[in-house]
This record gives sequence, structure tokens and C-alpha cells, in this order.
Amino acid sequence: MATTEIMTVNMGPQHPSTHGVLRLLLELDGERVVKATPHIGFLHRGVEKLSEHRNYHQVIPLTDRLDYLAPMSNNLGYVLAVEKLLGLTDAIPERAKTIRVIMAELTRLKSHLVWLACHGLDIGAMTVFIYCFRERENIMGFYEKISGARMTSNYFRVGGLSADLPEGLDKEIRAFVEAMPGHIDTYEGLLTGNKIWQKRTQKVGVISAEDAIDIGLTGPALRASGVDWDLRRDNPYSGYENYDFVVPTHEDCDTWARYQVRLVEMRESCKIITQALDRLQPGPILADAPKVCLPPKQKVVNTIEGLIHHFKIVTEGFKPAAGDIYQEVEAPKGVLGYYLVSDGSPKPYRMKIRPPSFVNLQALPQMVEGSLLADVVAVIGTLDIVLGEIDR
Repeated sequence: MATTEIMTVNMGPQHPSTHGVLRLLLELDGERVVKATPHIGFLHRGVEKLSEHRNYHQVIPLTDRLDYLAPMSNNLGYVLAVEKLLGLTDAIPERAKTIRVIMAELTRLKSHLVWLACHGLDIGAMTVFIYCFRERENIMGFYEKISGARMTSNYFRVGGLSADLPEGLDKEIRAFVEAMPGHIDTYEGLLTGNKIWQKRTQKVGVISAEDAIDIGLTGPALRASGVDWDLRRDNPYSGYENYDFVVPTHEDCDTWARYQVRLVEMRESCKIITQALDRLQPGPILADAPKVCLPPKQKVVNTIEGLIHHFKIVTEGFKPAAGDIYQEVEAPKGVLGYYLVSDGSPKPYRMKIRPPSFVNLQALPQMVEGSLLADVVAVIGTLDIVLGEIDR
């Protein structure tokens, strides 16, 4: 009489970024996954603890590294949290808020492009990878022009922005988002009607709306399970309530649904950016808060008062009143939250981050148990995790 034996195997890294940071312990019955246990390694960053030893401005570059595919979103969540702690939220100039929205949505596009490229490659579709990285390169160019960095850009500041948009960049961004829907049509032409793509994604990694809510899924992964929740619309920040956009949802709850939701989100981001460019008016990019915001560069290099002012803010920082706040934003991968505790000193007494990748990863065992071994890679890809956020 034939007997079956459960085999335990280690899986990973299935992607270069998961090397040493994510290992899956799989129990297999033939090719069927009986149990999956993610084991998280360490990047040895300790961002939350590092932040407690730096003043509030010096923490901003650390947030770029959390999700290095979406640095602007991480910057935005943090500076909004500090502004809330300072009571500065209503003082942010309209131009700064509008530019923040433009950059946050470009970041969503950039993050989704990398997701689609790598997800396609995981399943065996290479051409879409090349096309997605072609479009991503444009956004990297915008990053470089405004911040000087392509990857870990650092542009947002407490009170506004580090600098205004370079001359002519708004026209370049408009041309890019006008062309982007055509590129998304190309991706869909390559994948949506492809039988292999359909077979590898439909009814794979299913998670119901109830289970998705129970386990804390957010972002496209939650909306693909039919839950209509998006912070940009339901708890708006940076003026998102003034933009007209659709929050896509899907009822299939599987890898296919998460693919469909992200493609629609990319189209909606283009609409938001176009609306933001239309409403962009000249004006200040920093709040009128001299104790918090650095003085203009011209004043620093031409006046002794400006130089002293700059020196004091950079070396001593500013001191929010004692208290605690929580601020969250809708990052490309889901809800990104910052909890800050101030003891009245120039440094955060405590900082706790709610990263979407870390929370979403805990849904993996539920999504893959009962599936085939080959589907595990597709499900990891559909969660769109970045290990920089998962390092605890």
C-alpha cells in the first residue's frame, strides 16, 4: 500500500532582495503546500532605535531606506507625523502640498512598475520587465532632478520641501503621465489575455475579505479582496480630498485580482498627477515657521543672521512639546504609519513604524497553504514586499 511522507524544505531566496532576510520553511505533500512558515532575517538597520538618537530633521533620510522603491511615500508619512506633533499641519503652503501629491503619486507609479516587472519575471514573463523599467527610468530622472538622488531620494522637509521644482520639470512630468496610459495598455496587451498568465494567477493565493481584514492586510492586497478602503479618500491628508479619483476594488480575491487592482491604480495616479499639475500655482514651499524651517539658501549665504539661524536649526534641531501622535498614509504597498512620542527634547523619545510589507507578509501562510509549490513564488510577488520595511 502506497504511503505519503511530508517533506520539509527551505525555500529562498527566490529574489536577490530576499537574500538572508526571508526564508520560507515549507512542508510539502508531493507538490502541495501543507504548511508555510516565513522566517525573517535581519538587515541590521534598526531604524526605529537609530531615530531616537537623531534630531527630527536627521531622521528623514532614514525613512528613505525603509521602502527604497517608494522613498517619497516614506518621507511623506514621517514629515506629516512631525508636523502633526508640532501643530504645523494647517500651515503647510498649498504649493508644497500639491508638489507632495505629485511626487507621492509618481512614487506609487514607480513602485507598481517595479512590482509588475518583477512579478512578471517571477512567473516567466520577461518582456514586460524591460518595458516597466523603461518607464521607471523616467521617474528616476525626475527624482534626480529634484533631489540629486535616483534611488534614496530625500526631498520632503518638515514644513514643506527642500527646494522648488526645477524649471520645466512640470512639463516633463505632464508629458510622462499623458503617455503612461498607453504604456499600461501595452502591459495589459502582453499579460491580461495571455493564457499562461491567467493560469498562473487566477484562483491562486485566494484570501477572503473577512480574512484579509482579520490579518491586517492593507493597500492593493486588501482592495483586491473587495474591501473598499483607501486612506487618500477615507482619511485624507495633503489635500487629497480635493482630487477626483477612483479607488479600484475586485471580488476575485486572488493574484489575478491584485494584478488588476494595481493596473487601475496606476491609471488613477496619472489622473491625480494631471489634476495636481493643473492646480499648481506659484507660491512658497515652506511654512512660515522660522523655529522649524531652514531659511532660504540666499539668506544663508548673504546674511550673518541667516547663517546663524541655519546653524542653530541644523545643530540643535527644534523641540516639539511633550506628547504623542500617530499619522498614516496610503503608501503603494498599503497603510504606512508613524507613531511618535516626544519628551520635549530635539529627538524623538520613541518612534514606532507600521510598515505595510511587514504586516502583509503575515498573510502568506494563509494564502499558500493548499496551493502548489510553483504558486508560492507568484503569491510572494503579488504581496509586493520590500524587505527594508520588514527588518525589525
